[in-house]
Amino acid sequence: WNVIAENNVWIGWRQYDGFPWCRAKSTFNAPAAEIIAILEDKQNYSNIFKRVESARILTDDIVHISLDMPFPFSSRDYVVSYSQDQDDEDIIYRFHAVDHPDGQLNDGYVRLVNAAGEWRLHPITINSTELSYTWNGELRGDFPDWALVRAWETQGEEVMDWLREALQQ
Repeated sequence: WNVIAENNVWIGWRQYDGFPWCRAKSTFNAPAAEIIAILEDKQNYSNIFKRVESARILTDDIVHISLDMPFPFSSRDYVVSYSQDQDDEDIIYRFHAVDHPDGQLNDGYVRLVNAAGEWRLHPITINSTELSYTWNGELRGDFPDWALVRAWETQGEEVMDWLREALQQ
């Protein structure tokens, strides 16, 4: 991994299978069950993750998510299918882009056709959890390559900060 940040949140990226993959990791003073409850509340993503404009539930496991990007960049959207898996004591929420007839592209948005990643929760103790968030860092459209590393760092920090805030409510 190419390390971007090693503060409260570890953030790195690497090239894999033709795409830049990013990862953010942090330890939360919360049981895995509390974090899972937030991650499963996709209908409420726009209240948890500040860049999410909307999260429309299309089926039990398919969601259309619209993201607000900072000026001067076009906003992004993606349609993903979620699945849950277990790896020893780790709980994993995977997501990957899918086509769905109700997931129409919003005007002025760039569709992230290769959106994919996972949330991995590793319980450390009953009240402590390591959370890693891995995502395909491809932003497509009018996003310049020179700004990608900064965008990935911002995304990793923001997502972890917003989860911390949600856990405090």
